Amino acid sequence: MTTYGEAVTLGDGEVTPFSTATPAGVPKYHGVEFDREVVTGSLPTGYELAADRTSDDPTYDDKYAPTGQAREIHRRESLQFFVPFPDAEATPVTFLGLNWNPDGHPGGGGAWAKPHFDVHFHMLGTDTVDAIVGPDCAPYDGIPDEQIPTGYNRSPPETAAERYITDMGEHLAPADAPELPGNPAAFTNTLIQGFVGVDGDPELAFLEPMLTREYLREFAGTERFEVPQPSVYPHDQRHPTTYSVRTDPADESIVVALQGFEQV
Repeated sequence: MTTYGEAVTLGDGEVTPFSTATPAGVPKYHGVEFDREVVTGSLPTGYELAADRTSDDPTYDDKYAPTGQAREIHRRESLQFFVPFPDAEATPVTFLGLNWNPDGHPGGGGAWAKPHFDVHFHMLGTDTVDAIVGPDCAPYDGIPDEQIPTGYNRSPPETAAERYITDMGEHLAPADAPELPGNPAAFTNTLIQGFVGVDGDPELAFLEPMLTREYLREFAGTERFEVPQPSVYPHDQRHPTTYSVRTDPADESIVVALQGFEQV
């Protein structure tokens, strides 16, 4: 059974979160469905988002609303949405944080400069995430090795000011991402995993596929990717082990979904 959440408007189409469970109620997917028109049509530019932020009558002024909020995040213009996932009680996933980044954003020596979407599958409540203000150094001394997903690294000290990002948290990237370091031409689809300080301690707090507009615009079929795991989880629920990108049979939408939920 699939349950759809509230759709938001992005460019010429809509983006809708959904949750799917088996007949026995076991979580199967938490996903985000992009109308094909979102990636093939017109999207707001960085210039337009910056102008909207200073307008007397802004269009994008509420991240909880269907039109989202224009924010300066990662020192670049971004259009952001916060949308709850339906039927998420059996997994750590709480809400969708969706960002359209028309000018990309800093990090990885310029690796993520292409226009792209950040699809945050958050694991904490909106009140906790709303309170995150950055960029700044993460408010904890370190992350225990057993909590860091296999193959992931923290940012080097010289770029620590980019670690803790407004409305998100600290970002860890896979060491084998082809666009690292500083090769944006190779950037297509990379899974970031994020941490947030809770009562002074770091917790794995979001999974974030970053997908370029170019990649989604040309995408057809199905691809599945591993979600690298930590040794120690911050919860005792079912955790995703893979994620996928797929098109529907009529090629009218593109889905990005967490799946392979296993009890930890």
